[in-house]
Amino acid sequence: MKRLPILFKISALLWVIWGLVHLLAGGMTMKGVLTNDISASIRGIADAVNPESLTMDYPEAAGAVIGQHGFNLLWIGLLTFISAFFIWKGNKQAIFLAAICGGFADLGYFLFLDLGGFVNFVPGTIMTLISSAAILLSFYGHFKRQTS
Repeated sequence: MKRLPILFKISALLWVIWGLVHLLAGGMTMKGVLTNDISASIRGIADAVNPESLTMDYPEAAGAVIGQHGFNLLWIGLLTFISAFFIWKGNKQAIFLAAICGGFADLGYFLFLDLGGFVNFVPGTIMTLISSAAILLSFYGHFKRQTS
């Protein structure tokens, strides 16, 4: 029972890393759209694809969709970053909030980008592993605490 708080602390640190990376990724994705360089945003996401095949004039609607994606990365990163400080203390609501938002965001990434073969292992797949570890550690700590 005395070791449970360390699970929350490790999980919180993982969510801090994950949140900061997604804040940065969201900002970079939106920057490309806001500066009319939609290609840069798409190349930044689909890094395993030949960059020349992604460089083109995209319709404004595609830029809006990519901009929305960047915004979602930004707020999900911020939410998990803030949740991490509450997870550190074992807060049940923060554990589930980070798991739902960060976990489902990474599930979509895994299903459509990783399995699709559009991305390299670093950094996106590592972020999926980080969020998975954070979820497992905090859930284990939470449910183990509940049964004790």
